[in-house]
Amino acid sequence: MLAELDHVKKQYGDFKLDCTIEIPEDCVTGLIGANGAGKSTTFKTILGLLKPDSGKIKIFGKNSDELGEKEKRQIGTVLSDSFFSGYLTVKQIAGFMGDFYPDFRKKEFQDRCGRFQIPMDKKIKDFSTGMKAKLKVLTAMSYGARFLILDEPTAGLDVMARESVLDLLREYMEIPGRGILISSHISSDLEQFCDEIYMIHQGKIILREETDVILENYGVLKMDSHDFQKLDKTYILKVKKEAFGFSCLTDRRQFYQENYPSLAVEKGSVDEALTMMAKGETL
Repeated sequence: MLAELDHVKKQYGDFKLDCTIEIPEDCVTGLIGANGAGKSTTFKTILGLLKPDSGKIKIFGKNSDELGEKEKRQIGTVLSDSFFSGYLTVKQIAGFMGDFYPDFRKKEFQDRCGRFQIPMDKKIKDFSTGMKAKLKVLTAMSYGARFLILDEPTAGLDVMARESVLDLLREYMEIPGRGILISSHISSDLEQFCDEIYMIHQGKIILREETDVILENYGVLKMDSHDFQKLDKTYILKVKKEAFGFSCLTDRRQFYQENYPSLAVEKGSVDEALTMMAKGETL
């Protein structure tokens, strides 16, 4: 296991994080939630930038506060609110990265910058949003880290730029023993990229599921009050009152398609599941 969070708690005023997550090797784990749900707080707690009030964090099988420098260098990070000074050039970054990371692969880093059209002599402050995003990911991948922690790495990017970043990450995952923890508010990125998804709402994990299971088995039923009263609710996870009647989230879409052919049954998506889990009610 690359990382484990066991009831990690952190409180800021009215906000309280209470998070349990496992990030295995050879797996891309997604953390999805609305702004302010606790994604960035979770990431910064894993990285030791915030100290939890209680709970346990293990990375590479060790308590997080026992990690040595060599193990810390096995973690690559992309945080939405931090990076190198905007007055540096990529050439300058390539010049000193080896001082911090003995395994920094300068030639490979430079080749990838060329491949993704990252200018070497231009100051970062003059980069487009897409170039900055690609550079952040390229840098995190440049020293052979086993574990990438990526907070909104595709935020603000157009479709082509997002796909370029995801291609980089797919390439990274081709080597066994690696893993990624990634957050994004763009559900389509997570649906095509993540093996497993955690949903966080108001600081708590409200769902953990394999992405394929969400897409293949989950669904949203829509019906009027009369049909709702007759419905077998055994496999209903959440219910939301609507103007037309009710929406119901299920993890057994096929059961309702077969047994209630007259009902409107929409195929599940990560967005739908998150919305229903966050705003729906439990029966």
